[in-house]
Amino acid sequence: MKLIRIGEKVISEDKLEQEITRILKLRTEGLTQGEVARKLGIERTFVSRLESLGEIRKGKKIALVGFPIKNKQELLLLAERFGIDYTLILTQQERYDFMEKRNKIELFNDILAIITHLLDFDVIIFLGSNKRVDFAEKLFSIQVIGIEIGESPITEDQYVKPEVLENIFQEIKIFSTHRSIKK
Repeated sequence: MKLIRIGEKVISEDKLEQEITRILKLRTEGLTQGEVARKLGIERTFVSRLESLGEIRKGKKIALVGFPIKNKQELLLLAERFGIDYTLILTQQERYDFMEKRNKIELFNDILAIITHLLDFDVIIFLGSNKRVDFAEKLFSIQVIGIEIGESPITEDQYVKPEVLENIFQEIKIFSTHRSIKK
């Protein structure tokens, strides 16, 4: 147990971490700041200040989806650096493995689950062939930023310039319509 002395008080760092984790868990489960405060017997303003202290990004929930990508790890690190909420980036081999390791019903259900999950986002950045980008833009009623990485069908991993994604991540808040960008 980590203890800290502040004047006459002895404070447990472990207990503080547990309570902060508890507050954040309740908030991510959908409780309002006021509900969390009442449930835990704390001030609502404390919950608000706690969230403000840890805030990295405010605003839109962003998903990054792409295949087949040669520099997958580089793009995943970039997405993590910018706090992208969800990433699904596959190489060509991973794309084939995804299809081949499932029977038809499992494949159908897994694809529907991914599509349903993507509907929870405000923006989807989609890296794919011209046909896949067009499909994504038509499928989702939310903002889709399509980045064409080649003509369909793409049979080999494609390199995506990280600076293209970095610029989009930096400017994402000003986009308000569907947008396609050439590689």
